[in-house]
Amino acid sequence: MGFTLSQHKIMISQLLPIVIGVLFACGCYLVMQRQLVRVLLGLILLGQGANLLIFSGAGLTQNNPPVIPPDALTIEGAAADPLPQALVLTAIVIGFAVLAFAIALVLRTYQKSRSGDINTYTHSED
Repeated sequence: MGFTLSQHKIMISQLLPIVIGVLFACGCYLVMQRQLVRVLLGLILLGQGANLLIFSGAGLTQNNPPVIPPDALTIEGAAADPLPQALVLTAIVIGFAVLAFAIALVLRTYQKSRSGDINTYTHSED
């Protein structure tokens, strides 16, 4: 069963909002759990959903890359917008840094309390 390019583009543009919605729904569900690891996984899914949302907000185009040829002063014809790509790349790097920090916090919290349950952290030591 072969698809033409226009049919493929329609399928992707219809599938992407569903994937974004599923990522946000699963992320919200996991953030509301009692286990720290599940909360951490929920934050990861929320971050990836936000990255896809930014990327899809720019539109799915098959234009030329935004590179100026050596013999020209400007880009000729339609070119893809590099700003959403740069924003998503930056968000991915920041997401990895936050993830590494959160993993260190979860590990330290688990070592200190020997429990992954959030409800055990609500009582303060007097």
